[in-house]
Amino acid sequence: MAKSLGKFAKPHRTARAKRPVVDKFKSIRADLQRQRLALLNEAGEALTNRQGPESFPDMSDQASAEVDQNFELRLKEREQKLLKKIDEALDRMATNTYGICERCGQEIPLKRLKARPVTTFCIECKTLQEQEEKIRR
Repeated sequence: MAKSLGKFAKPHRTARAKRPVVDKFKSIRADLQRQRLALLNEAGEALTNRQGPESFPDMSDQASAEVDQNFELRLKEREQKLLKKIDEALDRMATNTYGICERCGQEIPLKRLKARPVTTFCIECKTLQEQEEKIRR
């Protein structure tokens, strides 16, 4: 009888029960993948469009360009760290450990994950970590 209903047949409860878990992080995963691709594209452009010292015959122009390049490299290092965090978050999604606090083992609220998708701590544990770091300084 379910076959005669075609597209109106109700799915099994087990299939419906599993769907929200699978789709729960779908938008976050898509955002992380977009951000990852954008970072990789920017890095590729930066490497292919670097100007060499021969582009600046004047020494002061060359010095300014080197300062700018050093600043850009520091930014790229930060982006590289972010790229690593994105890859780790995507790996946790693949292994179904995404959204679990590394410190207390509790589920991280979806609202926090949407605000900070690479986080590994719930807000309470992150607050404790920051307080501990403050004390150590």
